[in-house]
Amino acid sequence: MNDIKVLIVVAFNGYQHIEYGIPKHIIEQAGYNVITASDKPGSAIAKDGSTTTVDITLDKVMVDYYAGIIFIGGPGALEHLDNNTSYAIIKDAVQKNIPVGAICAATRILAHAGVLENKYATGWNDDGKLNALYKEYNVKYLAQQDTVVDENIITATGPAAAQEFADLFVEILQKNKNYNEK
Repeated sequence: MNDIKVLIVVAFNGYQHIEYGIPKHIIEQAGYNVITASDKPGSAIAKDGSTTTVDITLDKVMVDYYAGIIFIGGPGALEHLDNNTSYAIIKDAVQKNIPVGAICAATRILAHAGVLENKYATGWNDDGKLNALYKEYNVKYLAQQDTVVDENIITATGPAAAQEFADLFVEILQKNKNYNEK
């Protein structure tokens, strides 16, 4: 495996295990080293009770070390990851043309960070609030799409879209040469 790293961010409690597991596997199969980040150190707990080891906490993330960054959804995403620390990471990555992805509820974190303004996006909308949120942040909501790519940002609706989301993210990584091999 090479030293090119992709950061996958999960909530310490309540991340969606399918949205994490499938992209992690596909990205590793493509030859990238996956680093798991969260809001706390230790073992993050998925909504199904499974766990994953946290490699780094969000406050220690240096965006320049990663070829891409993904935020995973799940019931804990907005509670644990929708904050200024996450926004700073997302904004820094977008400014540096590093691919950023979000799936399910985590797409709302990208909107709150301000990086989806005037961009096309999708996301989880089972609560019926995504359209109003996206309108507030000037996001062009494509409600019928499972995955949406706009430049170096990819959004997806949820677990059923995890495979397509991961495949598209790998395509973006392979096209993007604006990373540091560290």
